[in-house]
Amino acid sequence: MKSKKPISVIALMVSVFFQALSGLGGGAFLIADPTGETLDLSLSFLINSPFPDYLIPGIILFTVLGVYPLIVTAGLWKRKYWGWLGSIFLGIVLLIWIFVEILIIGYQSEPPLQLIYGILGIVIMFLTLLPGTKNFFIETK
Repeated sequence: MKSKKPISVIALMVSVFFQALSGLGGGAFLIADPTGETLDLSLSFLINSPFPDYLIPGIILFTVLGVYPLIVTAGLWKRKYWGWLGSIFLGIVLLIWIFVEILIIGYQSEPPLQLIYGILGIVIMFLTLLPGTKNFFIETK
């Protein structure tokens, strides 16, 4: 018997889908313009990084934080256990991305994207691990 999606599952799907759209959009802009000018990013941010421009970070952003969350969203929508597991992994990856970004370019408060996406990573982890969310997906395993 299929049960109704708990509000925590809906909130999780919205959060993961938001990350997918952000990753796809941001990544696409960085791939299309590796100088970062389109997004008002200076190449000087990358001085202490292994990257000469934003192409590789853009590809990583597009695939790992864009395409992957889109797949996870589909799994959550279809009530697949792998979608639930994928959302745990996504929360961890997003937090690692923000942590490494802060290590490389420092904390940037304007705009506060690092803070917003750090909080989003925590929210995704929190929603994923709520008992109601977990039980909703474990029932179908």
